[in-house]
Amino acid sequence: MSLLWQCAIVLAVVAASAANEDFNVDCEKHSIKVTWKVSPELVENAARLFLGHCVPSTFSVLPTGEGMATFHYNLNGCAIKKRVTGKKHIYSTNLTYRPDRKPKPAAISHHIKCVYIRPEGWIPPFLIPAYGSAEGHGGLVFHMALLNEDLTGLAKTSLFPLGSFIPIWAAVDQKDHQPLLLLLEECVAATTPELQSASLVYPIITNKGCLADGKTGNSRFLPRYHSSAILLYLQSFKFALGEEVYIHCKLVAWDPEVFDIEKKACHYIKETGEWELLDDPSQSDLCKCCDSSCKPRLKRGVDSGPQGLVQNSVLGPLTIVEYSETRIPSEFVKYPTVKQVDWLV
Repeated sequence: MSLLWQCAIVLAVVAASAANEDFNVDCEKHSIKVTWKVSPELVENAARLFLGHCVPSTFSVLPTGEGMATFHYNLNGCAIKKRVTGKKHIYSTNLTYRPDRKPKPAAISHHIKCVYIRPEGWIPPFLIPAYGSAEGHGGLVFHMALLNEDLTGLAKTSLFPLGSFIPIWAAVDQKDHQPLLLLLEECVAATTPELQSASLVYPIITNKGCLADGKTGNSRFLPRYHSSAILLYLQSFKFALGEEVYIHCKLVAWDPEVFDIEKKACHYIKETGEWELLDDPSQSDLCKCCDSSCKPRLKRGVDSGPQGLVQNSVLGPLTIVEYSETRIPSEFVKYPTVKQVDWLV
């Protein structure tokens, strides 16, 4: 391989081949360049050479009678597939010779893969924006969205059977700011897109970051893939059954190194019967106030100041409907883990 772009790891793997064609792959910053030297027998059929679904950008005949096909395309083109897993961005496609049109198989096929180290602060682009997006103080942009069941994209429905899970994603764009921690300070469900004094509400997150619904139901925070985003695995509830429901949340961007009883994400672990701090279980004592009141701690001689960058966001409408089957007991609930989550774009 002739080029390694910064932290990129470049792989080109032969999946199947009918001849000893030579090819070279350059994984560039935003594009991929593949040069393929083919045998004289393939020269007259150069139009049947493909990278994904793209034909060669250029093609020339060498003095030896062999052909040189060059493919130079953007990583988002040619039906190149992208997968984000762990700390890597993986782009993959096939380099093929197809003398016959599909669905007949390719006579020659090489699997091409470019792997890049995931940029710090990266957020899956398909999540921007979804049902809720707003600009908060300091020019930060906050997002909220419903995800599908396996957390690989946006939800395709806003209808949820009672007892099923509603994956809710929230994030803040870091841009040029120092690393940020995204917290859900308060969340309620309501039957109106705007909270009013007469609005019927159902508490989800209370007490400065305590997932109260996790104690009465099976809701839980999922492990973070980045400090600037949070995943709430919310079990659907009986509140306003069959009606349109809106999720109102107070999003706070905070210092990822500082936790206290006012700045935390706590959920209830039924297996242990205790509250746990999502980001550092060793500091779960900060969650003990969830069963009482997490009052602000005022320090003598210190004026009250900004409490983080705050934005109120609304997600919805969504509808929870009656489900004929028995609600799943908590001991049988399986929560997705980070290892199970692959962001497919």
